[in-house]
Amino acid sequence: MRLLLVEDDTMIGEAVLDLLRAEHYAVDWVKDGEMADTALRTQTYDLVLLDLGLPRRDGLAVLRDLRTRKERIPVLIATARDSIQQRIEGLDAGADDYVLKPYDLDELLARIRALMRRAAGRAEPVYEHKGVSINPATREVAVRGEPVVLSAREWAVLEPLLARPGLVLSRTQLEEKLYGWKDEISSNAVEVYIHGLRRKLGTEMIQNVRGVGYMVPKV
Repeated sequence: MRLLLVEDDTMIGEAVLDLLRAEHYAVDWVKDGEMADTALRTQTYDLVLLDLGLPRRDGLAVLRDLRTRKERIPVLIATARDSIQQRIEGLDAGADDYVLKPYDLDELLARIRALMRRAAGRAEPVYEHKGVSINPATREVAVRGEPVVLSAREWAVLEPLLARPGLVLSRTQLEEKLYGWKDEISSNAVEVYIHGLRRKLGTEMIQNVRGVGYMVPKV
């Protein structure tokens, strides 16, 4: 999954960036509202972690413009603005959730996972499909109850496919979930990870839709 971190405080930003990457998220980090707006107009993200008190452009303005464009990306506001009225403004502007600084990092991860489930149209914390189950909180994977070990990038490919059976994701879309701006992308990386997943989970688990991309079939 690819996240946009919008945070102007270097110390906080570095700590959150390290945390998210340790959890195998692909993360882009910007430090002001103008850069955030540019990133959101030109890149595809699964979630935005948005500070409000930003240089150059306020976070609320970035959020309002995002929703004006009918973008449905989940937005988690993380800010020191702690008045009830400010929280109401953020939620009414289109935020999906709100966490106050200083926040607990484990709680932050739990809120991110909850928003990801909601965006995928799921409520249950464990995804199960065709005998394969994955737990985003623990990164555990099992095939008919037997544990399977995946690499971090195999997980990053499998999770968005298994979260929405029947949805076709192109190679480019999967690459965006694997890599941030500064990462070097191997030309056949997605194919390598798909091959590894088929070997571990079964050849029919992920199907190739010719000329379009990959999907986990619904049935």
